[in-house]
Order: sequence, then structure tokens, then C-alpha cells
Amino acid sequence: MSARRNSQAALDIAHHLHPRTDWRAHEANGPVIVSHGDGAEIVDVSGKRYIEGMAGLWCASLGFNHPRLAKAGADQFAKLGFYHTFAHRSMDVVADLAGQLAELAPAGLDRVCFNTSGSEANETMVKLAWTYHTARGKPGKRKIISRDRGFHGSTIVAASMCGLPVMHREFGLPLPGFIHVRCPDHLREGQPGESEEAFTARLAAELEQTILAEGADTVAAFIAEPVIAGGGIVVPPKGYFEAIQPILDRYDILMLDDEIVCGFGRTGNWFGCETVGMKPDMMSVAKALSSSYFPISAVIVSDRVYQAVADYHAGEQFGHGFTNSGHPVGAAIALEALKVYDEMDLIPEVRRKGANLMAGLEGLMTNPYVGNVRGRGMMIGVELLADRASRRRFDPALKLGARVEAAAASHGLVVRSMGDILGFCPPYIVSDAQIDAMVERLGKALDDVTPALRDAAGAATPV
Repeated sequence: MSARRNSQAALDIAHHLHPRTDWRAHEANGPVIVSHGDGAEIVDVSGKRYIEGMAGLWCASLGFNHPRLAKAGADQFAKLGFYHTFAHRSMDVVADLAGQLAELAPAGLDRVCFNTSGSEANETMVKLAWTYHTARGKPGKRKIISRDRGFHGSTIVAASMCGLPVMHREFGLPLPGFIHVRCPDHLREGQPGESEEAFTARLAAELEQTILAEGADTVAAFIAEPVIAGGGIVVPPKGYFEAIQPILDRYDILMLDDEIVCGFGRTGNWFGCETVGMKPDMMSVAKALSSSYFPISAVIVSDRVYQAVADYHAGEQFGHGFTNSGHPVGAAIALEALKVYDEMDLIPEVRRKGANLMAGLEGLMTNPYVGNVRGRGMMIGVELLADRASRRRFDPALKLGARVEAAAASHGLVVRSMGDILGFCPPYIVSDAQIDAMVERLGKALDDVTPALRDAAGAATPV
């Protein structure tokens, strides 16, 4: 084998099909191969260190080599490396985790169904919603309403609920019966002179019009992230969920809460629904549940949904579940993560660090092309605009956000570009000095790209 093919990078190029990656660009440029983690930082095989401003994929909330999570997993592997939860089987750690999640969840949510990914959890909510309505004599209530720019996963139903074209285009999605309404982004979707209150009222009216146009007797559920993550860290206007909840209640439509990113402190409360005033019938959790040290997710279900489905299937099994639902190693790691969160007094810590990061990033608005900084807790987006006053955007084809992301990596900072929005979602264990360094390094990246931003702004037409 040649030296090139024997290198890890060459092997990766030759054989590894990466998710959410331009495969031809990967052939040309190759991978960044990460060697190891050190708290909130990662180190590549060349020895270069990066502050991981995105906690990997919104998920490594306790960093990349937390010793207690590693020990919890190793101890459980030694004790019981696998068992299943089908047909009345369970394990001590799984029962304990279910109990702790029920105690931590908002009032009224107290039944826990385990899965292994956020996509699976969101699809589980859809199946439960369908069954709930069927159990109550309304089998026609099958349609799911979600929002433009929302992200709910990559499997077929989860991707159908996404409001991002990249999740649909090659696959003939969304499936029939998956409806999308306007994203609650006042910056982009608000009309000239429209207040946030008027914008919220318009979105609520549009939702009701959509329900009536589809037929209220055909709509099962509405799914939403409390703060939209992968669609650009969109914080809904104040009062948004309070405005749409009565509409859902009026037409007997369930509220499904996608907490895959927002759950476990990310927005400054234990769950994002508490931050935005959402009242869910079910919620999905994953990512920070185990700090992604093991693939585990859960759906936490209200009693009224549970009772209807349990009665409907009395005498028969519920025909859904996965081999690794309630995996003992994932449960053990998640239990330890919850213990660490409790000991670090998570919510005040997130609020303090999030406020520091927000203040630092807002300071970068001295750059005229930093158009908006927004977020909640330790989940913050920085949006590039060609003109801040008019909200004029850059041509997406220029991929200027990706250029800033690459420049940030050259300075030892990992951020994520979502179009021209740069996302921050750092591990909770990031230090104050690292927060300062993240802001400084993004500032350098912006300086590097500012000439290109200036040229693009001068040539831009309204977007």
C-alpha cells in the first residue's frame, strides 16, 4: 500500500462516506482528523488545538473527555454491556433514569420511552400522536405541522418535519401530510415597521388558517424546537407560544416539543419549553442527556397521551421500539451526567457564562457586517448582513459564513456556519478565559474576511 493510501487522511478519503458533507470537496481537501479531547477543546493529529464553540454537534455539554462519564460507562460495560427493554425487561440504571427524567421534566410529563437518537425520538412522538388520536376515535388526524428552518432529524419522517431544503431535495421529501408554516424569525420574516407583537399575531393567524385549510380533523400535532437550532438559532418573539397554544387546543392538536438541542440547561432553564412558555404534550431529549458520550434519547410523555395509548393497546404489545432502547451503558452515563449537572449548579452557571458570551459577541457589532447577535443561555447566533439598517442579506451563493467559519478554524476556534449565521453552543465546562478567547478569535476571523464582506455588500442586491 502506498504511503498516501496508508495515511489516515487517505483512508478516510478513499473509504469513509461522511454525513452532511460535500463528498467531492472532501476528496479534494480531506478531513480534519481529531486525535483527542481536552475539556472544552479538541486536538487534531497535527497537535493543533481548537476551542470547540459548538460542543461538537450541539451535544458535548461536559466536554470531550470527562473522567466521570468515562468511568460510569466503563463500570457499566464491566457489569452489563447490553440488555434490552422489550417484553417487560428492564435494568436498575434504566429504571432510575426514567424516574429522574420524569422528576426533572415539566409537570404532567412523567412517562419515558427510550431511543438511541434524536431522529428516533421525534419519530416516536409522531407514532404516539397518531395512536393517541386513533385511540380516541379520530384516526384521520395524521398530518404534522412544523416550521420553516426547523430541524428534527435525518430519518424519513424526521426529515419530512424539517424545514430545510437540504433535508428534502434528493429524497422526494417531505412525505405527504407534513406541512410547514412560517419561521418565527422577526429579523427576516417581519414586514417593514411590523412590531414583534404584530408579527406574532400574524404567525398565529397564519397557523390557524393553515389548520382550517388542511382540515382540523386531519391534523394530529404541531412540532417545534423552543429555540430553532440548525436553522440559525432563531429565538421566537415573546408571547409566540402563548399565542399559538390556544389555537392547537381549539382544534385538538398535540404540541410536540423537540428539546434535542435545547434540553438540559442549554437555554438557561432545564428545558427550552420553560424559556419560551411552551406547554408540550410530549418532549424529545437527546444530546446533552449523556453529553453524547453514548447514543441515547428519550421521549417524555404526558399522562393523558399515555393513558389513551395504553388503553388502546391493552392486551396487545405496542408495536414500536429499538434493539438499543434503554441501553444500560447509555443509561449509566446519562445518570452520571445528571449528577454532574446538579453538582455544578447548572442553570445559574449557564446563565452567567451565556451572558458573558453574549456580551462579548455583541461587542463584535463594531464590525458593520455583524448584523445581529441573538440567543438564549449558551446558545447564540451571530448573523452577517450586507446592511444592518435595511436587514439586507448577502447572496447565499457566496457562502461568506462558511469563509468566516474556515477563518475561525485557522485561529483555533470551531464555530458552525448555517448560511451566514455563525452558531455558538459551547460545552458548559468552558472557562471564562476560553469564552474571552472565542470572542477574540471570531473577531480575528471576521477581520480576515471583512474585505470580502465589504466587496460583497457593495455588489449585493436585496435578498
